[in-house]
Amino acid sequence: MLKLYDTTLRDGTQAEDINFSVEDKVRIAQKLDELGIHYIEGGWPGSNPRDVKFFKEMLSVKMVSAQLVAFGSTKRAGAKAKDDANIKALLKAGTAVITIFGKAWDMHVQEALKISPEENLDLIYDSVLYLRERVDEVFYDAEHFFDGYKSNPEYALKTLKAAEEAGAECLVLCDTNGGTLPDELIEIFRDVKHHINTPLGIHAHNDSETAVANSILAVKEGAVQVHGTINGFGERCGNANLCSIIPNLKLKMGIDCISSEHLRKLRETSRFVYELANLQHNKHQAYVGESAFAHKGGVHVSAVLKRQETYEHIKPDLVGNHQRVLVSDLSGKSNILYKAQEFGIDLKSKDPIVQNILKTLKELEHQGFQYEGAEASFELLIQKALKARRRYFKLLGFRVIDEKRKEGEYPHAEAAIKLEVDGKVEHTASEGNGPVNALDNALRKALEKFYPNIKDVELLDFKVRVLTAGKGTAASVRVLVESGDGKEKWGTVGVSQNVIEASWQALVDSLEYKLYKDEKKQVVKPIKKG
Repeated sequence: MLKLYDTTLRDGTQAEDINFSVEDKVRIAQKLDELGIHYIEGGWPGSNPRDVKFFKEMLSVKMVSAQLVAFGSTKRAGAKAKDDANIKALLKAGTAVITIFGKAWDMHVQEALKISPEENLDLIYDSVLYLRERVDEVFYDAEHFFDGYKSNPEYALKTLKAAEEAGAECLVLCDTNGGTLPDELIEIFRDVKHHINTPLGIHAHNDSETAVANSILAVKEGAVQVHGTINGFGERCGNANLCSIIPNLKLKMGIDCISSEHLRKLRETSRFVYELANLQHNKHQAYVGESAFAHKGGVHVSAVLKRQETYEHIKPDLVGNHQRVLVSDLSGKSNILYKAQEFGIDLKSKDPIVQNILKTLKELEHQGFQYEGAEASFELLIQKALKARRRYFKLLGFRVIDEKRKEGEYPHAEAAIKLEVDGKVEHTASEGNGPVNALDNALRKALEKFYPNIKDVELLDFKVRVLTAGKGTAASVRVLVESGDGKEKWGTVGVSQNVIEASWQALVDSLEYKLYKDEKKQVVKPIKKG
């Protein structure tokens, strides 16, 4: 049976901008276990205190599907395996499975280790043999195997033979520099099988954008163990992405590497790891990204509404994802009808309002509005076209002051606002760390007296993009705001040559959407003043 081997907690942590705490690593290990991964490489206990603590913490964590693996190198040259600090640390980690790596490229042996080729073979043999007598399973990672084979195939194969003779359960061929192309991998893999009887694995890096393809082809050539990381995290350009490999194996190749129930947790796992890494989700990621099953062109949407497979290679729910239809100046009536249905709004295709909404949408996007990331603003736009949008307040005016009083000090921002709710006028002011923050604070302060549920709204993200190149500070800008109330998140948009005005538009839509949404649930009731 094919086994999935995850190295997110070791190889994945070597990626730029990724730094997991011990607590993060424990939670990710549990999440990978829930996904049905067979082996979880937890780290290198001989290299840093954090990994030592992680393995200690994991002794009290019960795993259901996975086995935890400790990773390390062969013993040092000139040392006995029983006296080597790295080997001792691996055994102290307390895992039933250990993976060690050794050099398969003669150039590394001579120039990095500065030992003879024969001594390197002894290091591999002695280390594997010593560990094999003390734990249930030992896997051997042949580091730089493909480059080593291209340089000196005879010696690269000898390194595998040394691990095989010592009793390694699986020999993992590593494309450590990530430069091997698929046709090369097939040729080399086939030759290895002529010389080696031990089961083979694949560990591919993505420097040539071929890691997933190489991993799949290795399986076709007989690999029984596939290494990778969630979201392809890893050093340089990353490792083979398990979020692509797993569904390709199961759905495309019919290999039952995890259960269908586990597969439906794939997107959830991907997002979980992104969150703990404190990184933006890659919306364009295959299978699990927000855009993986998103449709924008009107012709595409019309077809996919009739039959999903016209523009979708799998059913999104198989990997825990879902179909999305975007609205933009490329949209057709099908996009509008789809979104209306998603919002719970009953529109008919022959209703003239649909064409009016489409015309308005195209005009606004020509001005610079973008609704792909601002679906709350689009829902309010539909409500306006239906003459059903309620205005929860009337602006009587606002003023924003941004004052820098002294060189070297931060500017002082203050906003004053005057608005009317149900005939009652509210005039207030507030400070902020910038003009938009001050305006946001003042608006909330004024409205909270009438609509207490506004307190639940939090501004989660704020993006400004210059739209008209070549006009410098006179250019039009688009402001995208993401808000949330602890239960849902929504996006709104504003466009103007004045960044404060564009921000105001997005902020107003954000708060009005919250009130509109709560009103649909019969939550919001304005408080009468006086």
